[in-house]
Amino acid sequence: MRWRSILVISLLAVAGPLFAQEEEAAEDESPWSGNVKFGYLATSGNTESESMNSSFEVNYIKELWEHQLRGAAIYSTDGNITTAEAYDAGWKSARNITENDFLFGRLDWRKDRFGSITKQFSQSVGYGRRLIDTDKHSLNGEVGIGARQSDLADGTDESDTIYTGRLTYAWQISENASFGQGLLVEAGSSNTFTESVTELKARLVGGLALVASYTIRNNSDVLPGTEKTDTRTAISLEYAF
Repeated sequence: MRWRSILVISLLAVAGPLFAQEEEAAEDESPWSGNVKFGYLATSGNTESESMNSSFEVNYIKELWEHQLRGAAIYSTDGNITTAEAYDAGWKSARNITENDFLFGRLDWRKDRFGSITKQFSQSVGYGRRLIDTDKHSLNGEVGIGARQSDLADGTDESDTIYTGRLTYAWQISENASFGQGLLVEAGSSNTFTESVTELKARLVGGLALVASYTIRNNSDVLPGTEKTDTRTAISLEYAF
C-alpha cells in the first residue's frame, strides 16, 4: 500500500544520516541516538491477513538539554477489511536543573481510526526527577499540567485541562537483555487516558535486537458500543544507533 511505502521511506530518511555516524571516528561521543523498529506478519491460503507495526525514536542530548522525537504506526487487515489503523507522534524537550531534576515540555498526538476518540492532541509542561540512576536500574518520574483537544467518532469534540503523571523504568538484565516498563496517566474533566507499555529486548548482534512488547490503553469515558480498553502485542526487530 502507498501509505506503508511512504512510512518506510520516512523512517529510512530519518535513520540514514544517523547510521552514517557509525563510520565516523569515535573520538567524540555523538549527541544523537535512537532506534527504528519494524514488525510484519502475513498469512495466505485459507486465511488472508496482514499486520504491521513500526516505530522510530530519535534523541539529541547536548549539555543541559535533551530532545526526543518519536513516531509509531500499526495496521492490520483480515481479508480485504481493515481491522486496525493507528498512529502516534510526540516531541519532548527537557532542561536539566540539577543532576537529577529537570523541567520539560511535551507534545503528544494520537490517531485511532476505530477508536471512540479518533484523534487527540495534548500539550503539557512540568517537572521530572531521576529517582533511580544506576548501571542496571533507572526510574524516572514526571508530573505536569497542560491542555488536550479530542475528536470523537460521533463528530463532536472536547477540550479540557489535563494533569499528567509518568513513570519510566528500565532494567539492564544482562549485557544482551533488558526490560522496560512505562506508565502514563493523562487526566482531564472529560476523560482519563492511561497507557502501560511493557517491553522485553534481546540483542542479537551489534545494534540489532528482537523486541517483544505489550501495550494497554484505557479511556475512562467512551461512546456507547465501543470498548474502554485496547491491547497490543507486538514482536519487532529493532536497530539502535
